[in-house]
Amino acid sequence: MVKETSPESQARFTTFLKHLEEARQLQLDWMTYGIDCVDLYVEDVDGDWLETWGEDEDEQMQRQKLMAAIIGFLESNDWVAVRIRKQFKDESKSIADIAIELEKCLSIVEPHERVLAVKKVLADGITATDNDFLTSAEYKEIELLDLAEELQEKLAENFRWGYGSN
Repeated sequence: MVKETSPESQARFTTFLKHLEEARQLQLDWMTYGIDCVDLYVEDVDGDWLETWGEDEDEQMQRQKLMAAIIGFLESNDWVAVRIRKQFKDESKSIADIAIELEKCLSIVEPHERVLAVKKVLADGITATDNDFLTSAEYKEIELLDLAEELQEKLAENFRWGYGSN
């Protein structure tokens, strides 16, 4: 009587054999090279990874705080926030989507480039039927640039983001 094995059991057994072979290879490398075998398995073992431990988490926490601040601002009754929401009223973008794009812009170090990036995000919210702006393309450009500068100033004075600020 032959018992059939399921494909799942066969896959687990194959994975087990692969791990067993890797363990045997590690043991062989340890016996051959001693402590130097660590260099075969660990990248940048002599780097500054211990000194920089936790910095990524700090930066991530800082970005999360900035995102929360931007979302809070965009949901506020501040006249700049109201204009920005109005800018995107016909778009399918949520406030969180807009905040993600703005956070990327605020990480730009050069102030002029940062304002232009914010302006581009705001320009993406303009629809062809938007009657809030005059029909002049030049006026739209000036209006968007003013709004982008106002937004950047509001965020800078209220939230003091930790990177890319001047």
